[in-house]
This record gives sequence, C-alpha cells and structure tokens, in this order.
Amino acid sequence: MAGLSSSADNGGGRAAASGYLAFRRKRARRSIGEINVTPLVDVVLVLLLVFMVTAPMMSQGIDITLPTANQFDNQPEDRLTVTLDAQGRAYLGQQPLALPLLEDQIRALMVGRPAHVVYLRADQSVRYGKVIEVVDLLKRCGVERIGFAYDTPKEAS
Repeated sequence: MAGLSSSADNGGGRAAASGYLAFRRKRARRSIGEINVTPLVDVVLVLLLVFMVTAPMMSQGIDITLPTANQFDNQPEDRLTVTLDAQGRAYLGQQPLALPLLEDQIRALMVGRPAHVVYLRADQSVRYGKVIEVVDLLKRCGVERIGFAYDTPKEAS
C-alpha cells in the first residue's frame, strides 16, 4: 500500500504542479495588460503642487522707480462722438447734421487725427438698420474703430 500511495502522490504532485504553472501563466498574461496608475497620479499631483507654488512668483513684475518728466500731458482727449436719437437724427458732438453732411464732417475731421476712432451713441429704440447705416458711413469715412456707448446697471442702494 505504501507503494501505491507513493505512486499516487507522485502522480498527484505532477498534476498539482502543472495546475499551478497553468494558473501562474494565466495570471502573468493578465497582469501584463493592466497599468498601475498610482505612480502617474502621484507625479501629476506633485507637478500640480509645484506649479501652484511657483505661479504667483512668476507673475510679479520687476521693481523699478520710473523717472519724472518735466512736461505735463494735460491735453484733454478729443473724442468724436456721433449720437443717434430716438427719432433717428444724427448729431456730431452736440451739432445736429443730416447723414450726407455728417459724412463730410467726419472725413474732414479724420485727416489730422493719429487715431481714427469714433464713439457711437444710439438710443435703444432706433431701428437696427439705421445704426448699421451710420456704422457703414463711418467706415467709408476712414474710421478704423467704432466704440459703442452703453449704460451699466446701477447698483442697488
């Protein structure tokens, strides 16, 4: 009986060893396809921390003392303002003008200016087409930039 049990154990041992090797091969194949993201997350968090600490230091300017000029720049800004009232009438500053006359006035005023900017103030009840007509007129006169004036909401007291 001892001989039978030893040969049975021997055969059973081979079966157990081959089962273990098969299990290990399956596990080895499966773990090759898996990626451990924990080190990646650690590196990203460290980089985020580094950038959060160094970003405020990078935005500081160079500390200098500027020289003072002897001349004052007290010239008031000369703004050209075109206004359209609720009836669609055009004004250059405070002067009412018809559109053809407005075009001539704007052309004459644009000649000596370094910046070709006009501010347009239009009543909210003016037709959209009328506003576009004035914008087109200003562009034909050589105006490069048009600023649209508007009111901001008042704060509650």
